[in-house]
Amino acid sequence: MIVQIYEIQSPQEAQLMTALGVDHVGSVLLSPEHLQDPSLKEAVAVVQASGGKSSLIPLFHDEEHIARAIRYYRPDIIHFCETLPANGSSQPEVSAALERQKRIRRRFPDIQIMRSIPIGQTGQGAKIPSLALAARFEPFSDWFLTDTLLSTDPETCAEDQPVNGFVGITGQTCDWSVARDLVQASRIPVILAGGIGPSNAHQGIEQVAPAGVDSCTRTNALDAGGNPIRFKKDPDKVRALVQAARAVAD
Repeated sequence: MIVQIYEIQSPQEAQLMTALGVDHVGSVLLSPEHLQDPSLKEAVAVVQASGGKSSLIPLFHDEEHIARAIRYYRPDIIHFCETLPANGSSQPEVSAALERQKRIRRRFPDIQIMRSIPIGQTGQGAKIPSLALAARFEPFSDWFLTDTLLSTDPETCAEDQPVNGFVGITGQTCDWSVARDLVQASRIPVILAGGIGPSNAHQGIEQVAPAGVDSCTRTNALDAGGNPIRFKKDPDKVRALVQAARAVAD
């Protein structure tokens, strides 16, 4: 059972994650203006030296900037998480994202590709064409990751996410029935994400039967008001998540 943890930006925290048993350590590129970060590059190297897999999310769309990032960091996985339209898998935005992903795959055949598949919140999954979207991207992906789309309104779903135009870091669970259907339909591994933390990882694994679980928001440290702090993990929460995932696998 793979455990993936996101928003690890420093070599020190990367080393801590691998010591806690995390398999995939994910980092985020916030903008093309800060494309080359020596500390982040060292974090990727630390993960790879430990035997883990490094994953990198670019929060921008320009193909040349993405290619520059891949050449600089050389991650094991490049992770695409555009929101994707909620009103159909044949929309032009889907085709554009797919063509960009296909070109990156041709340019960097040694880098694996993870694709986030947006799924509505619990009880809302039927309103998003998640499986149809996955069917289009599957031939050009090595991994799927479920993640939570907060709005099912095609006009506003991209803007209603925490990061405009990208799916993730909501802290809310996706519809596990749709996630389970995706696992059963997919020929590539599916990682369950979306509001996963130590308290629900065991249940999510049992219900969805994914290849792994991913956590960001629910393994973050909290500020004085009880709000998650971006880019700062709580080692105890990460440890508990790893133990919960491993317990199901055992």
